[in-house]
Amino acid sequence: MPAWAGALAGLVSGGVALGIAQLVAGFVGPETFPVVAVGDATVDLTPAPVKDWAIRTFGENDKAVLLGGVLVVLAGIAALIGVLARRRLAYGVAGLAAFGAVGVFAVLTRPDAGGILDTLPTLAGAAAGAWALSWLVRRAAGVRGSRTTAASSRTGEHSSQTTASEGGGAGPDGPDGAAERDRLVELDRRAERPAVMRSGADLRAFDRRRLLTGVAGGVVVAGAATVLGRQFGGRQAVDTARAGVALPRPATPAKPIPTGANLGINGLSPFITPNQDFYEVHTALVLPQVDPREWKLRIHGLVDRPVEITYADLLRMPLTEADVTLTCVSNEVGGGLVGNARWLGVRMADVLRQAGLRADADMLLSTSADGFTCGTPADVVMDGRDALFAVAMNGEVLSVNHGFPVRQVVPGLYGYVSATKWVVDIKVTRFDRDEAYWTPRGWSAKGPIKVQSRIDVPKSGDSLKAGRTTIAGVAWAQHTGIDAVEVRVDRGEWRQARLAEVPGPDTWRQWSIDWDATAGEHMLQVRATDAAGRTQTEQEAPPAPDGATGWHTLTVRVA
Repeated sequence: MPAWAGALAGLVSGGVALGIAQLVAGFVGPETFPVVAVGDATVDLTPAPVKDWAIRTFGENDKAVLLGGVLVVLAGIAALIGVLARRRLAYGVAGLAAFGAVGVFAVLTRPDAGGILDTLPTLAGAAAGAWALSWLVRRAAGVRGSRTTAASSRTGEHSSQTTASEGGGAGPDGPDGAAERDRLVELDRRAERPAVMRSGADLRAFDRRRLLTGVAGGVVVAGAATVLGRQFGGRQAVDTARAGVALPRPATPAKPIPTGANLGINGLSPFITPNQDFYEVHTALVLPQVDPREWKLRIHGLVDRPVEITYADLLRMPLTEADVTLTCVSNEVGGGLVGNARWLGVRMADVLRQAGLRADADMLLSTSADGFTCGTPADVVMDGRDALFAVAMNGEVLSVNHGFPVRQVVPGLYGYVSATKWVVDIKVTRFDRDEAYWTPRGWSAKGPIKVQSRIDVPKSGDSLKAGRTTIAGVAWAQHTGIDAVEVRVDRGEWRQARLAEVPGPDTWRQWSIDWDATAGEHMLQVRATDAAGRTQTEQEAPPAPDGATGWHTLTVRVA
């Protein structure tokens, strides 16, 4: 087999291995798929600055890029394994075994690992890949006899026949016998395919057609197994269960959104962010598929009475509706990892009071269905603000992307210390005893929101026409509220912007200002002041360890 054929066989065998692993993981659990396990381990082991760069560079697509990178690396390794297998099949099988060992290790070291059963997808995939590689290599190489032996045999038979018929007048070494022998050897050479030596006197001839038909079959198997695995992965069952949820009416409805909450400026972020446009940042490579009929929230630790609540229990409790803006701590100045929505849920304080928090407790260590942990200051949740175990977003049952069946929403804190999706466990504890996921990775243990503002209109680099134009954007300081926004052009005087109405202090606020644009290149800057009198600092700082700071600055050209 030529090298390209070995690489092709390796790639297809790798595809079969991943397809079978995906299929088995559909029954065992999608998080046990080895690619996901390796990807999750990569996320956990990646230094915080690299994660920060990935979020800044790829935004919500960072997990897709990581998975794509893992698959590219796997494809390269699979091709190399195939090339080695053409020399000796045992090398290829050993490569797949090593590959499987890495997957098993990644699966077993997950925070939510469930035991030896979780390794079944990886083991089944590795075994299927080894079988596929062996089958493709053997299929591409047909066993032949020794070419010289075959030619000699046929020549000898012809010579014997000649001798017998002619009484020895023209033996095999005679003129006529030599010519006939050469002719037979030439015919034999043309009939045979190019061959390479194998063990003993056997020759295996490369059969391109049989390889390609085998490859086609392997691709079909890999594709079908992948599709079936995803279907069996619980996604359809969870979607069906989600569609069957009937949301109760809120016992405490949100205030009506003021008429002046939206300034009606083209390109300006709307007061309510549509669900499909709301930012997504999480550590899960495969979103947890949690059946609401099986969901339970356990509250334990420094409490008087441990509590366990089902989804049905939660929906029977008085529900509160609230408009709250959420912000990711990874958001750069002027970035898009912020959004505002109307949430429906049960007040976290009401649930925690059932358990009875002890006086020395100051931290709520929440755990997601995928093992992610988050540390929320207990006093913030209990101070009367609309901190919710949310079940709906903008009038719709939470999507899986946004934490179905239940997630946390806490105004005034960055999401990494407050907004746990797929929440299943609350350990009431202390900051001096426990650490959440991001704290040992260099982020601060508590993440209060910093005053921020952003220019939405115009965009950086836009070309504008001279004359009256509008500069507009949003500003936020959750649970304190925005009191003023100022804009300046080319480091000139700060001018007060017009502010939109808001229903409360927990949301962002639209703002706008008119500007008489003149020809040339201009720098635009914005800063905000919250209701407590704190003005956004000019000092620039990166998101780590507790949120970015600085004035949003951009440049436009006016013609």
